[in-house]
Amino acid sequence: MTFQSEPALDLLRRAATPYGFVASVQDISNYQRIWTRDGVITGLAALLSGEEDLLEATEATLRTLFGAQHAVGFFASNVDPRTGQASYGGNCGRVDNVSWAIIGLLQFAHCTGTTALATAFRPQVERGLTVLDAWEFNGKHLVYVPQSGDWADEYVQHGYVLYDQLLRVWALELAGHYYQRPEWLAKAATIRRVLERNYWNDDTATESTETAPLYAPNLVHQRRQAPRTFWLMGFNPARVYGQFDLAANALALLLNLGPATRQTTLVTYLQTQWQQRPFLFPAFAPALTPADGLMAELTDNYAYEFRNHPHEFHNGGLWPVWNGWLAAALHQLQPELAAHLRTSLHAANQLNPQSNDWGFYENFHGLTHAPIGVPYCTWSAAGQLFAEAYAAGQRLWVPSPLAD
Repeated sequence: MTFQSEPALDLLRRAATPYGFVASVQDISNYQRIWTRDGVITGLAALLSGEEDLLEATEATLRTLFGAQHAVGFFASNVDPRTGQASYGGNCGRVDNVSWAIIGLLQFAHCTGTTALATAFRPQVERGLTVLDAWEFNGKHLVYVPQSGDWADEYVQHGYVLYDQLLRVWALELAGHYYQRPEWLAKAATIRRVLERNYWNDDTATESTETAPLYAPNLVHQRRQAPRTFWLMGFNPARVYGQFDLAANALALLLNLGPATRQTTLVTYLQTQWQQRPFLFPAFAPALTPADGLMAELTDNYAYEFRNHPHEFHNGGLWPVWNGWLAAALHQLQPELAAHLRTSLHAANQLNPQSNDWGFYENFHGLTHAPIGVPYCTWSAAGQLFAEAYAAGQRLWVPSPLAD
């Protein structure tokens, strides 16, 4: 790790508790709880750091989260370490938490070489993968994500959201290799083919030339105006979403989804966007405005206060965590852009209008770059650590997909 990593590592140390990593060291609302998604992502960064005390907090995080798994198989949104009470979501549970928990568990086993946790929690892994099967609803290999059903819980997306499908592929491939379950590897390979067929809008891929039909007849007309330079955010019976989804496209690069030609097209798109606005990439772009029909779906989708003004929060805000994932993925394809992004992550995470400490804010305004949301967020620090670790040659475990 570099000198620039020290403030991020220090924040993780401050956020480490006997129960795992809290979402922020700032005592705000629920951020003092152990969150499945935030905790696992922070734990993955800790694994790459190799810091012994942080590995202990990663193990504690996993024990807390797997100990709170629902009997049906899904995972808590967060766990209050003071009471042990688990929350499984407000209006809706979180689909992505199932995959994140499994990914965190098996990355921990792989990186540390210890088998105790992965062995003890094998039944929980099986229950988690089984509930994801059930959430397909139609047996056609894609989970259906309800609105507010993943990390962007106040945004518009629902249906067959790519981000959630990719996490499931990663979880299946890790579990299939680790536990030697070929049926899980075969399932992951099938999902990959469905993703490659349906989430890249390719004019040359017509019904007559492809061996597999599109997921649903709706997509034939819905994809006509869809983007063709990046992986599609998702679709549902009513629409294909046209926004660029940073987390999904970063994961697609990291997991080597699709042929090299598509990766090249995506990287070219990213380079063009960077040249226009060289700082951080927005979580979703373009930002929705009152002139967009989808803006109406944002208006009342909040728990405490409306945060999705144009270029803020999920609606075009800049999130260090996902930019860190993208920088990590780009190190194998476009190291120069990855280095630029890493520099911007340092600059963003240092911003702090309240003190001279690194702020590690949750997100930033898409145009002004002003800090937004909660400071001292562990997964903002984790994003920076991912970028640093991949620049230094360290890698998370991404198993080779099962060959056709």
